[in-house]
Amino acid sequence: MEFDYALLIVAVLVVVLVVTLIVRSVKVIPQAQAAVVERLGRFSKTSNAGLLWLVPFIDRIRARVDLREQVVSFPPQPVITEDNLTVSIDTVVYFQVTDPRAAVYEIANYIVAVEQLTTTTLRNVVGGMNLEQTLTSRDAINGQLRGVLDEATGKWGIRVARVELKAIDPPPSIQDSMEKQMRADRDKRAMILTAEGTRESAIKTAEGNKQAAVLTAEGAKQASILAAEGERQSRILRAQGDRAARYLQAQGQAKAIEKIFAAVKAGKPTPELLAYQYLQTLPQLAQGDANKVWMIPSEFSNSLEGFAKMLGAKGEDGVFRYEPPKPDPADAAVRPGADDEDVADWFGGTSAEEVAQAVRAAEQEAALTVADQDAERAAQVRAEVEARMQFPPQPGIGALPPGVQAAVDDPAVLDPARLDPGPPPPAGP
Repeated sequence: MEFDYALLIVAVLVVVLVVTLIVRSVKVIPQAQAAVVERLGRFSKTSNAGLLWLVPFIDRIRARVDLREQVVSFPPQPVITEDNLTVSIDTVVYFQVTDPRAAVYEIANYIVAVEQLTTTTLRNVVGGMNLEQTLTSRDAINGQLRGVLDEATGKWGIRVARVELKAIDPPPSIQDSMEKQMRADRDKRAMILTAEGTRESAIKTAEGNKQAAVLTAEGAKQASILAAEGERQSRILRAQGDRAARYLQAQGQAKAIEKIFAAVKAGKPTPELLAYQYLQTLPQLAQGDANKVWMIPSEFSNSLEGFAKMLGAKGEDGVFRYEPPKPDPADAAVRPGADDEDVADWFGGTSAEEVAQAVRAAEQEAALTVADQDAERAAQVRAEVEARMQFPPQPGIGALPPGVQAAVDDPAVLDPARLDPGPPPPAGP
């Protein structure tokens, strides 16, 4: 039985030894790691990820190195700028181990070394800048730090990927001043934007007022043109109406004179009748506001008789009667009514229909008024003649011929305005 226990103990020891040897001889290296192997205290090899066989009690793993890119955030460091202001800078460094052997044997603790190197390099870089440059030149500081750190850590088997400044905190007093400056800048920009808006609004308003003034002026111009055109048309129509009225009045007077002349000619008046008609107009010479009185000489009858003999022709009864001159064919072109063709367009359709209707209405009213006035005036003259003819008949003057009596009965003949012979002729020698 004692023999059996001894064998069992030996077997157990052998198994333990084998297991120990296996455990110490076989190692598994994870991905993205490297193992530095030493043999009898000296560097033997660098093993990457995978299964690693070691000689028991001879080989050992000195260190396992992480080959991934690492991020190290350092606490804020006080740094003095060129203008003697202390700022607090928080830094982040991104680095990666490229040579595990150098990282293990060239530096005792490469993380602490990177931290200290970053601090010193940051102070050197920021010390040559003032506060404004430090706050506005982060990219330049990052580039300088990366270059210095990468060069210094190359022998350590470390590659610095990039360096970032997380925060740059100036002193509280400077922060207050900066805040005031930022507030002033914002107020300035706000005032500038407000002024720009006011200017644009004023420009737009001025442009609108300009366009409104232009449109108002255009409207006033059009209104003035239309008013002037209307006034011109009105004056033209009034002038046409006045011209037509004057022409009608002149034509009426010409017709009346022509009618009187024809009646007198048909009555064959004697010089005594003409003298009587002249005497009838003498009282009218003294009427009116004039202060001049015409004195008729006694020889005027003899002069009138000689004037009648000169212009008249002796009739069958021995009385000289006025013989009008025979019409000249050359005067036919200027007789009344010969220019009807020239003035035909005055009463035609050349003007507006309303104007033509107004002209026709005015002609009718004027004709009716003239006829009424002639009738009334003829009645007054006839009554006055009958009142003044209360004297015995003169010898040699008998009853009037029928033509003369008809002319006397005509109101146009006895119109004093038309029988006014004018001022008397001068007395003969």
